[in-house]
Amino acid sequence: MRILPLRSVQAILALALMTLCLGSLPSAAQLADEVPAVNASSAASISSGTPITRQTPASAITAPRPFSRFAVGVDLSTLGIRMQTASYLSPHLNLRASGSVFGFTDNNISTNGFNVDAHLHLSSAGISVDYFPFAAHGWKLSPGILFYNDSGAEATFTAQPGTSFSLNGYTYYSSGSDPVRGNGTAGLHTHNPAFTITTGWGNMIPHKGQFSFPFEIGVAFIGAPAFDMALTSGQVCDSNGQNCVNVATDPTVQANLRAQVTKYRNDLEPLKTYPLISGGITYCFQRRR
Repeated sequence: MRILPLRSVQAILALALMTLCLGSLPSAAQLADEVPAVNASSAASISSGTPITRQTPASAITAPRPFSRFAVGVDLSTLGIRMQTASYLSPHLNLRASGSVFGFTDNNISTNGFNVDAHLHLSSAGISVDYFPFAAHGWKLSPGILFYNDSGAEATFTAQPGTSFSLNGYTYYSSGSDPVRGNGTAGLHTHNPAFTITTGWGNMIPHKGQFSFPFEIGVAFIGAPAFDMALTSGQVCDSNGQNCVNVATDPTVQANLRAQVTKYRNDLEPLKTYPLISGGITYCFQRRR
């Protein structure tokens, strides 16, 4: 048997090792599948040494869904103590609902010879749309509807003996033995529902943070306030305490009373556009992004 030279054995082993290594390498097709394509901008970034940043496609960025965010708040307003809630509709719009209540009673008012028991009650509810012309800023315009309004006031009064008062330009004096008594009512809800419009600053669903402090000013078109007054009992006399008549039945006194009530209603006419002023604090459970 012929023994191969050592140099030939080494050549054979080297050839076998190269064959094994080449067999384990991926093919050109495999390399094409595994290596991502490099576009011109990426190639330019690589050549300049600038790191490549991966950008999220615009189609993957979606706006929050309507009603996906909401907030609650409380404020003080000319409608009373007001609770509010708002929900996100779009970057420019929120839908807001509110309810207000306030009550005040004083049974010991004494003014100009009259003892007055008065009760003021404010009660209303409404809905509005907050429109933000500039989505990233807090300035807003808010048209709305006051769909419930039961605000008003009632009072009863007694004229102390000898107290003077005027009705339609005529002066009367309350009797010393049978003083004049009466009552009055005022209603702030002639138009129900009523249109409202306000403007102000502050988004209940802010872009940053969860608290906001909105302020707004505007008007509610409630219609001219309803007003009435009656003299229910007692007598009025002349300045000497003579010639007394019953206020509830005397036609002259009642005619002057009706004329005076008309004047009071005319004085209240400007309140048909009821002022709306409010300021408070709100908390957003999920802010805008």
